[in-house]
Amino acid sequence: MSVVEKIRNSKSTAFSFELLPPLKGNGIETVYRTIDTLREFDPKYINITTHRSELVFKENASGLFVQVAERHRPGTVAIAVAIQNKYKISVVPHVICSGFTREETEYALIDLQFLGITDLLLLRGDKAKHEREFSPTGHKNATELQVQVNNFNKGIFLDDSKMKFPVAPFSYGMACYPEKHEEAPNLNSDLFYAKQKVDAGAEYLVTQMFFDNQKYYDFVEKCKAIGINVPIIPGIKPITLANQLTVLPKIFHTDIPEEFATELRKCKSDDEAAEVGVEWCTQQALDLRNHGVKSIHFYSMMATQSVKRVAKEVF
Repeated sequence: MSVVEKIRNSKSTAFSFELLPPLKGNGIETVYRTIDTLREFDPKYINITTHRSELVFKENASGLFVQVAERHRPGTVAIAVAIQNKYKISVVPHVICSGFTREETEYALIDLQFLGITDLLLLRGDKAKHEREFSPTGHKNATELQVQVNNFNKGIFLDDSKMKFPVAPFSYGMACYPEKHEEAPNLNSDLFYAKQKVDAGAEYLVTQMFFDNQKYYDFVEKCKAIGINVPIIPGIKPITLANQLTVLPKIFHTDIPEEFATELRKCKSDDEAAEVGVEWCTQQALDLRNHGVKSIHFYSMMATQSVKRVAKEVF
C-alpha cells in the first residue's frame, strides 16, 4: 500500500517524521535510536533526506589545498532499505535535483526499484553552499525531475530505450510552500506550480515547516479553489534552541508568530526554549488534528525528544 493510500485510509490523524542519514563515518545506530523513540506512535511512513556533495578544501600530498566534492551524508537508499527491513515501516527517500545528474537519478530509481521501495518525495533541493543561486547539475526544478520519474514509470529510460519487464510504478509526493518559496515572486506563483505538480501526477503535497496554522488553512483553501484535491500534509517542527527564533526564518523563510516569538525571547537557555517549543508545537498539532487534518509530518532533526513529547499529547 502506498503512502497516500495509508493516509487516505487512516481512521485517525496519521503520524510521520523525517530522518537525516548519519554523517559520513558514523553508524546507523543513531537512526535506529530515533525510530525506537518514535515508533510507539505508529508512524505511517518515515522520510529519508538526500544530500548533495559540497565543495570543500582539502590538503593534498604536496601540502596544497585543493577543492574536492564531498558528500557529508551519503547512504539514503541503503538506510531506507535497512529501515524497511528492520521495522517493516514504509520509507520515503527523497529524490532531489540538486547536485545529481539525470543519469545518477536514473541509477537511483533502478536501485530503488530492485529493492522494492516505490514511495518517493521529489524535490529540487537546496543550492550548494558556495552558490549564490541554484545552478543545476541535471534537472533545474522538481517538475523536470517529475517528468523523468513519470517516464520511468512508463518503462522509458533517459536514452528512450524501454524496460524489458513491467515493474511497479513509483508513487510520489512533492513539496509546497504555504508562505511562498524564497525564489517565488508571489504566493499565486507558488500555487500555479503546486497545481502543475499535481496535474502531472503528484499524489500528495508536503508543506515546508510553518508555525502559524492559519497560513496553512488559508493555503489549503486557495489550493482547493484552483482544483488541487490531493492531501496537503502539514510539516511542523518543535523549536529546541533559543537561536532558532532567528535562524529558522532565515533558512526556511517562515514567519514566527509574535505571540510565539515573545515567549521565545523570554528564554534564558536552550532548555527553556525547548519547553516553549514543545508547548507551541503541541498546540499546533492538536489544532490541526481537531480541524480534521488526515496526516501530520514532523521535521525531527535535533528534536526527537521534543517530537516524542508532542506526539504523546496528540496521537
